[in-house]
Amino acid sequence: MIAKIVKGSSFKGVVNYILDKEKDAKILICDGLFVENKNTIAMSFDAQSKMNPKVTKPVGHISLAFHKEDEHRLTDRAMAGIALEYLKEMGITDTQVLIVRHFDKEHPHVHIAFNRIANNGRTISDRNERIRSARICKELTKKYNLYFASGKERVKQHRLKEPDKTKYGLYSILKSEVSRCGDWQQLAANLEKQGVDMRFKYKGKSDEVQGVVFTMNGYSFSGSKIDRRFSFSKIDAALDNNRRNERQEIISSPYRVEPSMLPSESRGNDDLYSGSIGLFMPDNTDGQAEENRFEEELKRKDKKKKQRKIRF
Repeated sequence: MIAKIVKGSSFKGVVNYILDKEKDAKILICDGLFVENKNTIAMSFDAQSKMNPKVTKPVGHISLAFHKEDEHRLTDRAMAGIALEYLKEMGITDTQVLIVRHFDKEHPHVHIAFNRIANNGRTISDRNERIRSARICKELTKKYNLYFASGKERVKQHRLKEPDKTKYGLYSILKSEVSRCGDWQQLAANLEKQGVDMRFKYKGKSDEVQGVVFTMNGYSFSGSKIDRRFSFSKIDAALDNNRRNERQEIISSPYRVEPSMLPSESRGNDDLYSGSIGLFMPDNTDGQAEENRFEEELKRKDKKKKQRKIRF
């Protein structure tokens, strides 16, 4: 669940957009408005906004989008309930509200139009609204066990245009490579194979690295602009962590050979080696005697056969 908040000055414009027939719009909740048609709804909003004419942008417009994985669970009643809970947590209460569901996209979503001028004429606070909104969306997503996707997972790559398309491509490449490289040299080599150039930004004329820039398809982005985790300091920390983990794996490996397990250069105890080898080597003396007895036995049997033939 994600929310997008917009403020404006025309209630007529937002009402026409939300109730557009081409979007297969369906009104879920309408509070404090005269709902005969689009014009009467817009007029109701305008009338209340005049209670505080100092506010130049009395229009509040919020879109709440859900993941398509939750489509089978999000009935009209469920979406209306979540939308009202969101508004309550945001402090958007005691004012005119219009909540409409659209069916023009593959993912479930609702649009909320509200009057920023409350029923008592006071302005509804928008202080830190984006920060509060992000927190509330996460809380509601967890509360109702909704599908949670990371920011970049929600991006539809086929819809992107340049330079955003290249920026997202860099994000995907860096996400893969940073997690498996142990130093900057290895990272640069792996990126170069995929058509990505990497260079450092230095502080003034000093050798102090201040940032890192990635270039692909003719577009350049600083690491932190691609994603916060790809700033120079965070990539450097990630590479260092990869090296430590690799060393730890080697130390704790059950196949690691300790020096004490290796034979010393000076074999002071040669009897051990000769004795061990002797266990698997046949005794030549005993073997030869056995072979001689076997041959004598064959000769004796042949002699008896010849004697029998003479008798017959």
